[in-house]
Amino acid sequence: MLRRRDRRAHDEEFVAYYAARAGHLRNTAYLLCGDWHLAEDLTQTAFTKLYRAWARIDRHDVLDQYARRVLLRTFLDEHRRPWRRERAVLPGDETLDAVVPEHRGVEDRQVLKTALLRIPKGRRAVLVLRFWADLSVEQVAEVLGCSTGTVKSQTARGLDNLREVLGDTFEPTSLKGQS
Repeated sequence: MLRRRDRRAHDEEFVAYYAARAGHLRNTAYLLCGDWHLAEDLTQTAFTKLYRAWARIDRHDVLDQYARRVLLRTFLDEHRRPWRRERAVLPGDETLDAVVPEHRGVEDRQVLKTALLRIPKGRRAVLVLRFWADLSVEQVAEVLGCSTGTVKSQTARGLDNLREVLGDTFEPTSLKGQS
């Protein structure tokens, strides 16, 4: 009987965490992949993996960091699969060379999201973790399993890539002078 109570408490704790953080993790997944359906799948897979490890997690004070790491690894694993190597547009297509018009508000977010999808996924991951998830350089290095120098250089290169993709027509205040 004790095991059932432990199991019930375990499940209730997990459900409470899911209810509180699923939306944020799904938004992070969306910024990584740019597709709400895939973001849902990635989030669900990440929470499934998190649930399987729930009983072994000792430090619940770092659950968000652990969940982001699981999500990021799930995202990277998903893109390693051969059927994910599809391209919606061919290189040289005029859609890739389109000039981004100057927008404000909701349009800015859409333009920025589209630009994020056009930079390498490793740099995109660093930018999302640094500027969306608001993690420090050290935290991003821990999540990605790399040095802080790598995070700094990938952040700088990622921001450069974003500036190249966006051109002079778009310079959100959140990216000015940051590296």
